[in-house]
Amino acid sequence: MIQKKVVAMLLAGGQGSRLGVLTSTTAKPAVPYGGKFRIIDFPLSNLINSDIDTVGVLTQYRPLELNRYIGNGAPWDLNRNEGGAFVLPPYSVGETGEWYRGTANAIYQNIGFIDQYNPQYVLVLSGDHIYKMDYAAMLKSHIQRSADATIAVLPIPMEEASRFGIMNTDADDRITEFEEKPKKPKSNKASMGIYMFTWPVLKRYLIADEKDEKSHNDFGKDIIPAMLSAGQKMYAHSFSGYWKDVGTILSLWESNMDLLEEPPAFDLFSSDGRIYSRTQCKPGHYIGEGASATRSVVSEGCQILGNVTHSVLFTGCTLEEGSVVVDSVIMPNATIGKNARVFKAIVGENVTVGENCSIGELEPKGKVQNDGITVIGENTVVPPSTHIQKGVMLDQNFDFNS
Repeated sequence: MIQKKVVAMLLAGGQGSRLGVLTSTTAKPAVPYGGKFRIIDFPLSNLINSDIDTVGVLTQYRPLELNRYIGNGAPWDLNRNEGGAFVLPPYSVGETGEWYRGTANAIYQNIGFIDQYNPQYVLVLSGDHIYKMDYAAMLKSHIQRSADATIAVLPIPMEEASRFGIMNTDADDRITEFEEKPKKPKSNKASMGIYMFTWPVLKRYLIADEKDEKSHNDFGKDIIPAMLSAGQKMYAHSFSGYWKDVGTILSLWESNMDLLEEPPAFDLFSSDGRIYSRTQCKPGHYIGEGASATRSVVSEGCQILGNVTHSVLFTGCTLEEGSVVVDSVIMPNATIGKNARVFKAIVGENVTVGENCSIGELEPKGKVQNDGITVIGENTVVPPSTHIQKGVMLDQNFDFNS
């Protein structure tokens, strides 16, 4: 039997419904971010940078794009003979199959996968967060304390604590209480949804949880409270870097804009851990005579004949003559036509915006939706001279003639 000290389990099956048309055909962890990455690149890169080389990626909703993207794990050095990256969708047992019913049930259904490596520890991660983290430091702390569970926490402003799951601790950082979105928080230590467990202990709780018909089969609602109630040794591990849950249109747009600050709120290319990606290499970008790119991320393969300001352009984008893009995220291989204007928008993959269009410039007649961010789903063709108001969300099935 191959034995691994740590096996990671990456929860990547969420629907991401709050991202609307951006996740209508793909899982949230496969959504593009930062010019040349996808959200799942971050936990996968963190793992290999932390010398953890065995990971099960639990997929469920719209998994095809994510499965194709992960492949054999080679871009993250996870194509190993012993270990590596494994995509783990729900599978049939007997004559029937069963969806993952919650985060704990997803791990429970893959106990056999974990046991084949006979690990001492299991690291449970979410696939929809943007951050760099050294999981090895978390593991070291877990071992030194002989902990049953170690939970990564992010200190946040006290006035925001009521929006998070909060870990209350003693002077030694041992967790004494977990409160989900407390009205009167006692602490500002917000759970990041990153858990290090001693495997024999977690396995016991997963089996017991599965037998409980009243359980939500969820780590936050069931497993963590049960372990606390039983007096298991549980500690908080503080994290101080950039971390963003990109589960909404606003948070995804904001996290891309964070790259454009001076200095960047999140430095993709800092020395504290390289981020790896499967993104195909293309020729260098081209900025034509009279065109401009100001305070923007412009990836390889882009052709800019217009003007872009404070925006993120992914690989293969085209801005034709006279076009203007401001405060926007333009995803891979999108085309902005001649004299088109795009303001505070997220334009999906392979979108074509026709010439003389106006995106996100007009005020709506009613209430502004989506925090004023206009969103166009992948593969949409916006006809020439179309005017789309602020905050509108549409996809390729939208009837532009209505």
